[in-house]
Amino acid sequence: MSRIGRMPIEIPKGVEVKVDGNTVTVKGQKGTLTKEFHKDMIIKVEDGKVLVQRPSEQKLHKSLHGLTRSLINNMIEGVTNGFQKGLEINGVGYRAQKQGNKIVLTLGYSHPVEMEEPAGITVEVPAQNKLIVKGIDKQAVGEFAAKIRAKRPPEVYGGKGIRYENEVVRLKEGKAGAKG
Repeated sequence: MSRIGRMPIEIPKGVEVKVDGNTVTVKGQKGTLTKEFHKDMIIKVEDGKVLVQRPSEQKLHKSLHGLTRSLINNMIEGVTNGFQKGLEINGVGYRAQKQGNKIVLTLGYSHPVEMEEPAGITVEVPAQNKLIVKGIDKQAVGEFAAKIRAKRPPEVYGGKGIRYENEVVRLKEGKAGAKG
C-alpha cells in the first residue's frame, strides 16, 4: 500500500469537494479548481475526508495512487492558502517592474523582456530585484516562475541572472591567467 496514497485528506472548513466519476472539483475562498484523474482510481468523499483507493496491485495503479492523492491535496491547499514562489534578480542594471498585468524585465539584453501574467496567476514586485509569483494552482505557479527564470538563468561565473529565492548557485572559478 502506498504510504502517501492511503492517508486520508482532511477537508478544511469553507472548502467544498465534489467528485463526479473521476473529475474532482474543489471550491474554496480563493477560487475553484477542477481536474480529471485516471479512470482506474477510486476517489470518494466520506466524513469530511477524501479517500483515494486503487483497484489492484499493478505497477501503474501503485504509481497513480500516491500521485492522485498528492494532486487532490495540492488542490485543497491551493484554494485555502494558495501557493507562491519567490524569484531574485542579481546583476548590475537588472531589474523588474510591473505595468498593469505585464512584467517588464531589464536583463542586459538590447530590449526589455515583457511577459504577460497568465490567467489565475498574479505577480508582485515588492522591490526591483524581487518577484513573487502567486496563484491557487501549484503547477501553474511553478511553471510561470520557471518561464521567468528561463529568460536569464543564473550564470556560474558571476552569479548574475534570475534565481529562485532559496536557490544556491555554486560559482566556478574563472580561468587562471596565462603565463608566457
